[in-house]
Amino acid sequence: MRGAAAVLAAAALATLGLAAPARAEAPPLPRLNITADYATGVSSGGFMATQLQVAYSGTFRGVGVIAAGPYDCGQGNVIRFATCDLGLGVGTLEQQAETWASQGLIDPLANLDGLPVYTYHGVLDPIVNPLVSAAGVDFYRHFGAVTTTHDWDPAGHSWPTPDGVVPCPLTSPPFLNDCGDDPEGEMLTAWLGQVNPPNTGAPRGTLVHFDQNAYVPGGYGPFLSMDTTGQLYVPPPCASGAPCRLVVALHGCLSAQQLLGTAFADRGNLDTYADTNDLVILYPQAISSLLPVNPQGCWDWFGYDGSDYAVKSAPQMRAVVAMVHALGG
Repeated sequence: MRGAAAVLAAAALATLGLAAPARAEAPPLPRLNITADYATGVSSGGFMATQLQVAYSGTFRGVGVIAAGPYDCGQGNVIRFATCDLGLGVGTLEQQAETWASQGLIDPLANLDGLPVYTYHGVLDPIVNPLVSAAGVDFYRHFGAVTTTHDWDPAGHSWPTPDGVVPCPLTSPPFLNDCGDDPEGEMLTAWLGQVNPPNTGAPRGTLVHFDQNAYVPGGYGPFLSMDTTGQLYVPPPCASGAPCRLVVALHGCLSAQQLLGTAFADRGNLDTYADTNDLVILYPQAISSLLPVNPQGCWDWFGYDGSDYAVKSAPQMRAVVAMVHALGG
């Protein structure tokens, strides 16, 4: 792991006064009344959210891609994300998806027709080229998705949130930047059509740790660079059996609970909307590892867990989908 980034992340956690991740034995996920599933993520989590939604398009009814790009952007090589497709029209990524769909390796691409897609890319993002973000929009539009794009903020590489603690232009842990607007509200509106204003007071729901091992192929998360526990936010109506929608939210590199505790959940502005819109927020957790080679705790969007990372048999995606199904999605 990059030493300076790790030190900054630890300092950010201490400054925010956030709790370290639970390591004691955690319970399984509760069974809830889930009526629809959505996926979002930032950076590696954004690439992963796209892969998850495309591969399992029969499950996920919308996607939010923050500071990331198109499906299978890595193409088995982490270096290629800097230049993947570059938004130059229909290319190899769309063709590859069509081939995999015809082989049954991913769900039918017809599911993407009319799909609500929200993308966000900061003008000052030094990690992901704006053309890569645009290529993600082109990919979805090629298959008939309805896209909403926010690409004008002077933001660094980050998850932008009204509760951010990093100035908008910077790229720095905990990668929660305040740019003076509300992309989460935009994203949820793009998915759902209309949302109630967020809760601006004390959280009404509960953030809990759950046993991720129970849903990971092989039964032990660290073998796949996943943590042994994940996080789940459940508002009271959802806990009591009310119909609720599920949002899977995937952190970026150097942003898992291993380094930042509950920062993403506490300040990411999803739990606030969950309280007022009957949403359940699932926060799966990756970890840094030497084997597989994943020193920054990224999600596997380029193949460190195997060559099938972008199709339905991908072990990390199977784990997340097992969590979704366990919740009732």
